[in-house]
Amino acid sequence: MPAPSWENLDHFLQLDDVGGFAVTAKISFRDENTREIAGIFDEPYLNAQLGEYEVDDAQPRFTCKELDCVGIKRGDYLTLQNGKQYFIMTYPQEDGTGLCILKLEERGDST
Repeated sequence: MPAPSWENLDHFLQLDDVGGFAVTAKISFRDENTREIAGIFDEPYLNAQLGEYEVDDAQPRFTCKELDCVGIKRGDYLTLQNGKQYFIMTYPQEDGTGLCILKLEERGDST
């Protein structure tokens, strides 16, 4: 799905070094190819309760352009500029605006 005509997603996803909120991340595919994409990384806090049991957890995610997510699959991984690596846990989840979300899980062996 293309981006809405009233929104330029490149302006929305300007990099942090030019006054925006986005960062560059490297996607590493299982076939050893890589691609750099711009997006917004966040790690919202989750407190879930089931009966008397509670779990506190973070749910890292990366929001980027849908067109940049072509070919990304569950099991590929994303590396942020600071070197932190995350497994991509689901296929890209499109939101209908030209953006999509990559749900992540931190890699235990990241450097």
